Amino acid sequence: MADYDIFELGNVVLQSGATLRGAKLAYKTYGRLNASKDNAIVYPTWYSGQHTENEWLIGPGMALDPEKYFILVPNMFGNGLSSSPSNTPPPWDRARFPGVTVHDNVACQYRLVTEKWGIERLRLVVGWSMGAQQTFEWGAAYPQMVERIAPFCGSARTSRHNFVFLEGVKAALTADDAFQGGWYERQPTKGLRAMARVYAGWGFSRTFYRERLDIEGMGFASLEDFLVGFWEGLFLPRDANNLLAMLWTWQHADISANPRYGGNFEMALGAITARALVMPGQTDLYFPPEDSEYEVAHMPDAELRPIPSIWGHCAGGPGVNPADVKFIDEALKALLQS
Repeated sequence: MADYDIFELGNVVLQSGATLRGAKLAYKTYGRLNASKDNAIVYPTWYSGQHTENEWLIGPGMALDPEKYFILVPNMFGNGLSSSPSNTPPPWDRARFPGVTVHDNVACQYRLVTEKWGIERLRLVVGWSMGAQQTFEWGAAYPQMVERIAPFCGSARTSRHNFVFLEGVKAALTADDAFQGGWYERQPTKGLRAMARVYAGWGFSRTFYRERLDIEGMGFASLEDFLVGFWEGLFLPRDANNLLAMLWTWQHADISANPRYGGNFEMALGAITARALVMPGQTDLYFPPEDSEYEVAHMPDAELRPIPSIWGHCAGGPGVNPADVKFIDEALKALLQS
């Protein structure tokens, strides 16, 4: 049995101009909504991740404590549970799945929060990586509703360098002859393995590899064991078209790319009135701290607190390094108490 619920959105007109017909938003909740409806937290998923892969930051005694808070984890479009290339019926299935932006994702999450539960205020929105992009979007799109945001290892707008990194990921995946332009009958496993190898050079820092933490910290027998066991093992179970759909979302992330802000990035950042704790990974290779510094400088109530870790982007998740988990959890506790 599925451990999540589905919110039926009907036909959703997207920023791309296409319509996502019969759109479905998969979600899971942890804890109970109180009578005053003021204990809600939204915690979106990350690139390729599903709600269960967010659970490392949820638990009794942690900042995201289901005994205190009502924690909603919405699954991003394209992740295989919400509407995705792999589960959308023809003619919009597989390679025809329309481009969905971060703005589209959050607008549908807003509908879930308000239409299903009648929630008017969110105690916190928090997320890692693409979850952080959705967190920034929540703050800019619904400033009157969001009290606090805590994006970590992510950005309010995808940088040009980050865009190029993703082009390499995309090229590796689609170069497999089995991909067939997205109309494959079986998963393009060579492409998925190649994609994993490209990703491996970016997800962790140079110092992580220099210190041999793949062996000393994660218990793999060799570098090759790590590349196969961790990285190929991460992406091989995923659907290739789903990965490409979420990659498109990532590349087009920009909190100002909407009629409200008209592409004025600084205006969009300035509209985030929520108390913000922005936590970049100190050694993150594609969401570097200097991007976060710029964002925080243009937000009215924001603090920059880099995660002091050599685990690169994966300092932020999915729960691979206990010291980083502790740092993030303690920071969230302080934010929620503020």
